[in-house]
Amino acid sequence: MIGEGIELYNDLLSLSPTQHEIHTMKSLPVFIYFLNNRTTKRNFFVLSKFIAFLIALVSLYSVLFHLLMLYEGREFSWITGFYWSLTVMSTLGFGDITFQTDLGLFFTLVVLLSGVIFLLILLPFTFVQFFYQPWLEAQQKARTPKELPQKTAGHIILTSLEPMTMILIKKLQRYGYQYVLIEPDVNKAQKLHEEGYTVVVGEYDDPETYKRLRLAQARLVVATNDDLTNTSIGFTIREVTHQVPIITNADNVHSVDILEFSGNTKVFQFTRMLGHGLAGRINAISLGAGILGNINGLMVAEFSAVGTVFEGQAIWQTGITEKTGLRIVGIWQRGAFIAPQPETVITAAMVLMLAGLQEQFERYDTLFQPDIAIQQDELPILILGGGRVGKAAAETLDEYGLRSIIVEKDKAVVKQIMRQGRRECLLGDAADIDVLRKAGIEEARTVLITTRNDAVNIYLAFYCRKLRSQIEIISRALETRSVSRLYRAGADLVISAASLGANAILQELRPNECSMFTEGVSISSRIIPNSLVGKTLAEALLKKHQGYTVLAVQREQEQIFDPPPETELQRGDRIILIGTEQEEEEFWDITMME
Repeated sequence: MIGEGIELYNDLLSLSPTQHEIHTMKSLPVFIYFLNNRTTKRNFFVLSKFIAFLIALVSLYSVLFHLLMLYEGREFSWITGFYWSLTVMSTLGFGDITFQTDLGLFFTLVVLLSGVIFLLILLPFTFVQFFYQPWLEAQQKARTPKELPQKTAGHIILTSLEPMTMILIKKLQRYGYQYVLIEPDVNKAQKLHEEGYTVVVGEYDDPETYKRLRLAQARLVVATNDDLTNTSIGFTIREVTHQVPIITNADNVHSVDILEFSGNTKVFQFTRMLGHGLAGRINAISLGAGILGNINGLMVAEFSAVGTVFEGQAIWQTGITEKTGLRIVGIWQRGAFIAPQPETVITAAMVLMLAGLQEQFERYDTLFQPDIAIQQDELPILILGGGRVGKAAAETLDEYGLRSIIVEKDKAVVKQIMRQGRRECLLGDAADIDVLRKAGIEEARTVLITTRNDAVNIYLAFYCRKLRSQIEIISRALETRSVSRLYRAGADLVISAASLGANAILQELRPNECSMFTEGVSISSRIIPNSLVGKTLAEALLKKHQGYTVLAVQREQEQIFDPPPETELQRGDRIILIGTEQEEEEFWDITMME
């Protein structure tokens, strides 16, 4: 160890002046933190007391050694006394100096045992706890950023890293927004920093944290912690500025008013939004054309082909475009987006996406609504899972006058639902065939799977699909990676609160520009880059990819709906696309590089 220390010292001496200065500059923040931190000062005080005790003990042993040697008729110097005490306490025991009487040997045993306890056990433990570990923590804190550059502006401040903000970060990066993540734990912050996240160490309830994050120059704060923490964050931010908007999530409906009072600009309830969204996508509600979004007057809707006169027809045979002016812009079939072709045959498993103007949709409802199979209102809709998502879905179905039955295995949840006045709630495990039959799986029109476990959701989707091959299955997903598995298991439509929340926040930043149709498919609009100016749609877009459809080209006050391939793009034109997020991202990456 001594040899390694000498080599390290020689290496430092051999550094060039510039290298030595760099090494000193990197070490300086560590020393500053280490010497100024209150906990570190307290640790130094404890460590110094222990070392002082050891020095006093060695000195005492040296005095006793000198006296006992005089008792035996021998005399040694005081330096020899220190030398003997340290060699015995450290168990080196050279044996060059020994006592000859029993009293002297007993004293040697006392020194030896105390040395084992104080030097070999307590000293290393004390050194590691009160010096080495704080030194490592100081190094970590010195490496992890604590503030943003002063000129930082227009950035998004995130207070938690969870599935929704992970998706949001990817979307922010895609659209060129800067972000920063607050993390109170130094070790987690260091790990996130090494993984490539822009993270700053700071406490949620410390105004100085937000000042170091240049809050006054930020564009938005997104708080997605628990309700108590979000309330504290709102009050803390408003101590610094009242100008920057704050978007937050409320887990409990009773927390909404408190969160708004604490200074949050907009409070979402993503779980309730998910429940309403899942229920709103069933065929019984979206019978006909269910409007999904409105982008500057261009409306996008969906309808399920099951039970309609369009089943078995090719798109050109439906007559939708000729009779209403609407255009079929996409087809969604259990996890796959299909760009429509005139010869594409419509099946019961398909969900068709329409785009057009409001009057065209009114014409569609007038012409085609009577042709759609009449609903059987008494057929139940099963909701597997009685949590917040399941209850929100039941509320939506109640508003439409549709009968639903909640299946829940937790007695406490069932009692709570019954106390709220809901009669049709069945206690039992949805994975039990007898429970499903009792709930009405054999005649149900739709199954909504809303549990908080993706593995359970996948199992239930597969189970229900095997029991009823034609039943409509709509499921939630907690993790993005579970979406494809749910589709393979048999779900017709999958939506996650994470994607729903990320999209809702992005729409606050880019109103009327982005809208999520379902997991992996979205509607977006962007101003074309200079590389596409002067090109036709056929040259710029259609020959490159097939995973999207061009809905419209917006030019100043004019909107070219369903533009032909020969449409020439002009500077400032905005293109509205619908398709897979991956294809869209790849397309814009390619066009930006050209």
